[in-house]
Amino acid sequence: MRTEEKQMLSGKTIILGVTGSIAAYKAANLASLLKKQHADVHVIMTKNAMQFITPVTFETLTGNKCLTDTFDRNFQFNVEHVELAKRADAAVVAPATANVIAKLAHGLADDMLTTTLLACRCPKLVAPAMNTRMYDNPVTQDNLAILKKYGWQVIEPAIGHLACGDTGRGKFSEESVIVGHVLNAAAFAQDMQGMNVLVTAGPTMESIDPVRFISNHSTGKMGYAVAKICRMRGAHVTLVTGRTNLQPPVSVETVPIRSAQEMFDEVTERAAKQDIIVKAAAVADYRPSVVADQKVKKSDDDMSLALERTQDILAWLGAHRSGAQVLGGFAMETEHMVEHAQEKLAKKHVDLIAANNVKVAGAGFGTDTNVVTLVTAEGVRELELMSKEQVAVQLVDELLRIRRRKER
Repeated sequence: MRTEEKQMLSGKTIILGVTGSIAAYKAANLASLLKKQHADVHVIMTKNAMQFITPVTFETLTGNKCLTDTFDRNFQFNVEHVELAKRADAAVVAPATANVIAKLAHGLADDMLTTTLLACRCPKLVAPAMNTRMYDNPVTQDNLAILKKYGWQVIEPAIGHLACGDTGRGKFSEESVIVGHVLNAAAFAQDMQGMNVLVTAGPTMESIDPVRFISNHSTGKMGYAVAKICRMRGAHVTLVTGRTNLQPPVSVETVPIRSAQEMFDEVTERAAKQDIIVKAAAVADYRPSVVADQKVKKSDDDMSLALERTQDILAWLGAHRSGAQVLGGFAMETEHMVEHAQEKLAKKHVDLIAANNVKVAGAGFGTDTNVVTLVTAEGVRELELMSKEQVAVQLVDELLRIRRRKER
């Protein structure tokens, strides 16, 4: 039976600052997306923001009073902005105008938003949205540099068509991207801070000719979930990925590949610098021995295709590991799942195999869920049906336990 889905921001208090940019209306969708992650969202609006969107909109979306005044006479016992600042797990100003960025950079506190943010000790993020010339102005860039110096995270604006008619940098970043940054800042304790993690994901494609190739049904969802969770927990994550339809996780270094050989080259080049490596990609075991330069034309006869073995990436990593590096792999089976996973664990000298049976409902390629058994030298732990992100959390927890044992 599937466990109840726990959203990543459950129990977290998020301050959303909305300033007087034409993009202020987009903050409504941002508030909605944060609420869908079960965050307790508190919106603070500047006076100019209220010229574009009303407080009632945010109150309806979040279920909380939208704050606009520095002092609320209805709040009898404490100064409201300080109380909210104490509770906040993260604060994001989105959209942020050049004016508010300048005030934040220099510690000016003349309204509810700036006084609250000055009192916050939680992670703080700013998503600029303005005319290209204003954004590129050296003064604005200096102010953003000052914010970074003081620990603010600047979410770079997109490049596109702006409300003023210009095209360039300054477009409000996609709301889903901003949510990704908030998740990275607040969803988990940063227990992987300072670690380098490499994750592989997706299928490989082995060419037969310029038109055809051999591949598999992998969608990359499991590997992308592992990369996302590691980044949320503070790691520097490199994702080496075959072709998928997925958006790479926010703030993850993404390396696209096509073939098994390309994946081997990219992984082995980076392996020595990694603290943890998770091989979640579905890599082809064989490739055509000869790749035709031209499209192979069909005929009335049968055709046979000679195949040769690809290099085994996980085995190479197991043979070349050093120090306390932790290696994890996946094994998709159709029979004798645990026995085959244990054989793979020993043969390839890795620390953990996440095994699943493609014939089990809710597991395997293309689903948002998985049913995984974690196999280590210490034993076997079966996980129930859960989302792939929940599986990733369990998997990473186990990898960190293994790493702590190695470091003793």
